[in-house]
Amino acid sequence: MTMSTGTLYVVATPLGNLEDITLRAIRVLREVSVIACEDTRRTVKILNRYEVRTTLFIFHEYNKVRAGLSILRRLRDGENVALVSDAGTPAISDPGYELVREAIGGGVPIEVVPGPSALIAALVVSGLPTDHFTFEGFLPARREKRRKAMQNLATEKRTMIFYESPQRVTSFLREAAEIFGDRRACVVRELTKIHEEI
Repeated sequence: MTMSTGTLYVVATPLGNLEDITLRAIRVLREVSVIACEDTRRTVKILNRYEVRTTLFIFHEYNKVRAGLSILRRLRDGENVALVSDAGTPAISDPGYELVREAIGGGVPIEVVPGPSALIAALVVSGLPTDHFTFEGFLPARREKRRKAMQNLATEKRTMIFYESPQRVTSFLREAAEIFGDRRACVVRELTKIHEEI
């Protein structure tokens, strides 16, 4: 008797406001065998709000190889696994994409449970053109490498979306103004939270 492979569910979770979750996401999170998450402290807030009692499994940048192998083993053993990030859609600027790639390579079925996405939310409230855009994620933290990455984008005409840590926003904006020149920009933070700023 052969066991069928489990499904990897890529589940979007709220950016900040816990009401921004789909009914399907809640159902999937309740039904899977395990939820792979970056930080249990953040994920448990969502799970408690919706009375989800599924076991959590830590999967993040620093354990992605070992944890990824364990998740793939569970999937091959027929368990269904949900992948979530701390906020928004997994696999965008986090190691989730590597797990998805490995699962695809191993013939594991993948299902997306769409929902909140910080990059799309930021884009639509920015007032910048939304018909053509590029997402650059986090640029390198080291100044020289970050400046080089910006210089490579200096002639880009599309709306550019970047992620940046709060500690580097000021230096990022200073360098961006110098390299990109007189170009409209929008900074957003704490999307969907009480202290949201645009």
